[in-house]
Amino acid sequence: MSMHTGENEQGLRKIVDMTRLISLVVLGLHFYYYCYKAFKELGWTAHISDRLLSNISNTGLFSFFNKSKLIALGFLFISLLGARGKKSEKLNYKTAIAYLLVGVFLYFSSCFVLKAEGFAALQITVAYICLSLAGFILVLTGGGLLTRIIKNRLDPDVFNKSNEICNPGKM
Repeated sequence: MSMHTGENEQGLRKIVDMTRLISLVVLGLHFYYYCYKAFKELGWTAHISDRLLSNISNTGLFSFFNKSKLIALGFLFISLLGARGKKSEKLNYKTAIAYLLVGVFLYFSSCFVLKAEGFAALQITVAYICLSLAGFILVLTGGGLLTRIIKNRLDPDVFNKSNEICNPGKM
């Protein structure tokens, strides 16, 4: 018999939030490392952040271009495992997979923007970050939908335990 207490729900929510935050931090570090030239032009660098980035770089996080992006995506998927959404009968797995596929495509194909020539480093960086974040958000949306669909199929809640409402007018 499983116990669903408020403390368990809060603990799960905190873990989900933390893993999602870790994925955003790793993605932010990726942007800072690979778009460093634009950040330097903007004056958004400091000696301490450069030393911190150097130490993080020595861990192998940036050993190849997509490694940090894959790690960020992995933490995002872990956070989606514990996500709880509202139930809806209108959920469609085709929509969720479409979001996921378009999101993954944008997320990983955004690297081609970095190879563009004839543009300022700042323009390239803004385009790269916007495309990557758009892909990240689409993956988050599609993954959230897919998680809800899977949970609805595994636990259909036949007796409406999660949303018990007594409507005396319909009895």
